[in-house]
Amino acid sequence: MGNYHLIGIKGCGMSALAQILHDLGHKVQGEDTEAPLFTQAPLEARGIPIFPFAEAPLSDDMTVIASNAFADSHPALDRCRRLGYPVRRYHHFLGEWMKDYISIAVTGSHGKTTTTGMMAHALGGVEPVCTLIGDGTGKGEKDARLFVFESCEYKRHFLAYRPEIAVITNIDFDHPDYYADLSDVHSAFEEMASLVGRLLVVCGDDPHVRSLRIDKEVLYYGFEDHNLLRASAPVAGSNGTSFEVYWRGDGIGQFTIPAYGRHNVLNALAVIGTALVLNLDLEQIKHHMASFSGVKRRFSEKEWKSNIVIDDYAHHPSEIRATLEAVRSKYPLRRIVSVFQPHTFSRLEKLMDDFAQSLRGADDVYLCQIFGSAREEGGTVSIEQLRDRIPNARLISESTVNNLLDYKDSVLVFMGAGDIQKYQTIFEG
Repeated sequence: MGNYHLIGIKGCGMSALAQILHDLGHKVQGEDTEAPLFTQAPLEARGIPIFPFAEAPLSDDMTVIASNAFADSHPALDRCRRLGYPVRRYHHFLGEWMKDYISIAVTGSHGKTTTTGMMAHALGGVEPVCTLIGDGTGKGEKDARLFVFESCEYKRHFLAYRPEIAVITNIDFDHPDYYADLSDVHSAFEEMASLVGRLLVVCGDDPHVRSLRIDKEVLYYGFEDHNLLRASAPVAGSNGTSFEVYWRGDGIGQFTIPAYGRHNVLNALAVIGTALVLNLDLEQIKHHMASFSGVKRRFSEKEWKSNIVIDDYAHHPSEIRATLEAVRSKYPLRRIVSVFQPHTFSRLEKLMDDFAQSLRGADDVYLCQIFGSAREEGGTVSIEQLRDRIPNARLISESTVNNLLDYKDSVLVFMGAGDIQKYQTIFEG
């Protein structure tokens, strides 16, 4: 068994990796900021030690793994090097580690986490599966032959992986602090596709995915007739969304997922397509998909007084549109109130008009100050510029969020990838 030390262990991917290694019987510890994060709860439940930066005990038999969120100059990484401990980056370690499994990468500009979670739940109901999900959830199964993991395109990190099977949910322009334009993003996905060992399961409804030059076998899924795997007649009900599925033109039954919106039907098709590729029992897959409870911070909802409060990770215009469309599908008669916190100055600057257009899908819009993130502390764009592009949009702060208490019988949707939850916490009292 190995001995692992993770720098930045509270990061979503790092926390999930720590959980997997622990579940497989390895000794695991880590270091991170002392600020509480939701990703540390599963670490604490497993008894994995978490130390403040630069205070963790180190030993010669440790493999040190560093989060990609920290530069080489970070004091924790510098300390390890000075003491003679080689440091491996998260994506490089993961790319080597997964070689013992039939690996299934789930990637795309949007929908990765939900699709990975749904696939882990459905496939894991049929046979043991090791899983790494981008909401900080990890699970190691000692008898697993399959490894389902979220594969991130940021800074082309997914090029460190050689998966047997890869899912591509969509391709969109994002991470403008790294990618120059949509063509640059497209080229990264094309290179990733060339590294896949066996087959790709991809959304054929997305024109940017459809235009990829892929020299491997491809299974296209979607609503449109040209797809090999197709969904039709989605119907939203009290238990979620039901839809008919066709494979090579033949009906293979009605599936139901406890989720809403066309994007979630597409996510479900990615899971069904992967199950077909692996020749798994579709009746079992259907059964387990119907009980998928979702992933952290993706359309997480609860009742609060007469309102519904939803917490969602949406931080890109396409994700905002999908989230609000899902809210309309589930709550067609309620007033929809959006509380949005932009994540990174560069993303807001590059996609300003698209953000404004997507947020108009709500009846009322409240905007929080921009969350810069660890990699981007400032910028030239302001939240007032976004407000001025949206009719009747208002700014909101920690001191004024209680203005939302006036709403009744509404759906309040808190969206963002930063610390938007602090506004929700204040609002809920």
